[in-house]
Amino acid sequence: MTEKVANAVGGPLYPIREVSRLTGVNSVTLRAWERRYGLIQPRRTPKGHRLYAREDIERVERILQWLNRGVPVSQVGELLDQASGSSDAATPEDSAQSSVAEDTAPDHDWEGQRLEVIDAVAEFDTNRLENLFTRSMGLYPVNTAISRLWQPVVERLENVWKDHSTPMAQRCFLESFLRTRLGLRLYHGNHENTEPRILMSYLPGGCGALWQLLFAFTASSAGFYITLFDGPVPVGELIEAARQKDARTIVLSGAMEADIEGLRRQLSQAAYQGILPIRVSGSVTRQLRDTDEENLSALDNDPGRAIAQLRLATARHG
Repeated sequence: MTEKVANAVGGPLYPIREVSRLTGVNSVTLRAWERRYGLIQPRRTPKGHRLYAREDIERVERILQWLNRGVPVSQVGELLDQASGSSDAATPEDSAQSSVAEDTAPDHDWEGQRLEVIDAVAEFDTNRLENLFTRSMGLYPVNTAISRLWQPVVERLENVWKDHSTPMAQRCFLESFLRTRLGLRLYHGNHENTEPRILMSYLPGGCGALWQLLFAFTASSAGFYITLFDGPVPVGELIEAARQKDARTIVLSGAMEADIEGLRRQLSQAAYQGILPIRVSGSVTRQLRDTDEENLSALDNDPGRAIAQLRLATARHG
């Protein structure tokens, strides 16, 4: 049936799963962009299955460009219409359209959501937090939702909690919430993703578990097979586990106060010979920015760039 439709319109058509693979936007988000905002209008087979032409995929890529600049999804349609009115090839990188984006897409939409999440955590409001999580992950690519909403929230809470006498309840509440949402994603992701394999744990102290959960969402959505250790496992045991799982990289997440020198001592005691790279994520990466260590280095704070670095590391040790 797909072939007949393709011949009728004069070009190849792609099912939603293939479009998701090509663009990195999950199928739930693609459907939401269509139903709620009319951003894309795929064709349908007689049985109702969506089929996307090449121009639809290009439009998805332009949508991503706007979202990556911080434009709320509710404003993207108008900007796309303006761009198509002047030039089909216009993108957010065009200077004229860039000025439009700065004027029409301030950060207040994301900032409002951040404050809502922080309030929900402070009030231990699971239903409110669930609505915010579902909306952000349903309307935006995971990288965008993490970088614009959830990562800034954890950074802000981390700074608040370090001066707070009793931060444990709020931190454990948010950890538990994200852990339950991640579990199902990892279950399905690891059934679909077989390579590349990475192993994840976190360093003791502060918000290390929260940073791990955020990066696990990002890496699973990017196609990595993840073995997740929900606790600060000694490095020597992680290295042995990585060998058994044939993992190509170990990712350790950590908070600002995590002990990097302690990690280096563990590596020395474990007679670590750089068999596979160890990458560090989270706010602890500030301690590694100026180092030049081949096998122990920081991932970028931007989720998209961090995934690119992780792909490079796993490819070198495949």
